[in-house]
Amino acid sequence: MSKRVLIAQIMHETNTFSRLLTAEDAYRRRYLVHGDELPEKFRGTRTEIGGFLDAADRFGWTLVNAIAANATPSGKVTAECWQMLKAGVLDVLDKEGPVDGICLALHGAMVSETDDDAEGALLAAIRRKIGRKVPIAITLDLHANVSDEMAEHADAIIAYRTYPHIDLYERAVQAAGLVNEVMEGRKELACSVARPPSLDGCDHGRTSAGVGPMVDLLAKAAEYEKETGIYAISVHAGFQWSDIVPAGPSVAITYSPSVGSRAQTILEDLVSDIWETREEQTVHYVPLDEAVAEARKGQDGTGKPLVIADATDNPGGGGYGDTTNLLRALLDAGITNACFCPITDPASIEIGQKAGVGATISVELGGKVDPVFGAPISCTGVVKSLTDGKFVHDGPMWKGLAMSMGPTMVLDVNGIDIVVTTNRQQTTDHQAFLTNGIDPKTKDVIVVKSSHHFRAAFEPISRKVIVADSGSLCSHNWSAFDFKKLRRPIWPLDEVTLS
Repeated sequence: MSKRVLIAQIMHETNTFSRLLTAEDAYRRRYLVHGDELPEKFRGTRTEIGGFLDAADRFGWTLVNAIAANATPSGKVTAECWQMLKAGVLDVLDKEGPVDGICLALHGAMVSETDDDAEGALLAAIRRKIGRKVPIAITLDLHANVSDEMAEHADAIIAYRTYPHIDLYERAVQAAGLVNEVMEGRKELACSVARPPSLDGCDHGRTSAGVGPMVDLLAKAAEYEKETGIYAISVHAGFQWSDIVPAGPSVAITYSPSVGSRAQTILEDLVSDIWETREEQTVHYVPLDEAVAEARKGQDGTGKPLVIADATDNPGGGGYGDTTNLLRALLDAGITNACFCPITDPASIEIGQKAGVGATISVELGGKVDPVFGAPISCTGVVKSLTDGKFVHDGPMWKGLAMSMGPTMVLDVNGIDIVVTTNRQQTTDHQAFLTNGIDPKTKDVIVVKSSHHFRAAFEPISRKVIVADSGSLCSHNWSAFDFKKLRRPIWPLDEVTLS
């Protein structure tokens, strides 16, 4: 008899220091779909839901499609929105249950107005409905802040192993496989988590360089997974811009209850490695003057552009996407044949829409959410294009997934093509430019608001990559943030002595 398995996705990476609360409209700007809309949107995509769908076909499951919801990182999820998201799973269990298994795609760093540990609260609510016998496997972002409650209520925790995250599909297939083995009576699962007294570490999760602490940790975890009864080990770099108790790096292990003692030894070893390597980094942020100096050099004979990441205003980490310090520096330096994506500014787009393509307009660009990170730029430019901002990802990240930047304008200001968007969204895909009439490969300088995900698509076409610190909300200067709930003492905010 076919097994009935519920699949769902509820994602948000919450920057608790952001002044932008996350309401239902934030999900609708990215995606919020229910029921049979899930296969329609995600089949054939390299996403978690795409992986669950293909696994269900392979195992012959009957799917209970609940909800798929994802919003750009920002401030706390409102109580009303959080209630709606939970209902997307809990109400379906009431109406369409019982089920034999559950596969959930979560982030692991979600905070609502009512629950600091949103994912833990969701899993606890599900357990109250289904009991302990129904297996639950969850996928998590590599930057999850994994709580004890998540490990208590999930049978398996499977985190991404790449940053940029290009293995979402594979991790979902892995999670689904464990659920299937439990339902077939071939495995029993237990799950545990541990963390060091550290806010930072794991090289911020970077794997793309092929070297560094995160690469070494994952390689060691893979060796441990070869042992009998050790089914999955997830290493999480954590999400530091979240003022909650468990913020920071952690390790979760999924194992057979028969090897519980060995699993705890493995946890302790990997957590010790995180602690010992906490200061090692392979990514270095440069000040704006260095980034601008490199941009002034122009082409170096390779025919490839310089790529600059405006990393501390990364919408993918809760940045506002409208800070202006880097853009202003490039304009002041007279940089030309450049493209910049995005500046999120619906008000300036309205002016461009009224004037039309080809018009010259004057706007106060960007800097509207919090001018402390860069005041609006008074500028005059030519409207080069106006689009609906919709595109389909080419990959490697989110390949095949349709997204929207909302009504979008390209404004040419003194030789810099600025992609001005309605929706906040980090730039990870060439289509963010191409769909707006810009071929980034033809530019001398490409600027993206992203901290690391951009590398999957843009590093291969670059002559050099620079990660710039524009002094915005996603700064790595942890002492600049007023942590009130974070467990203490914790490195690097405090002196920590391990016994």
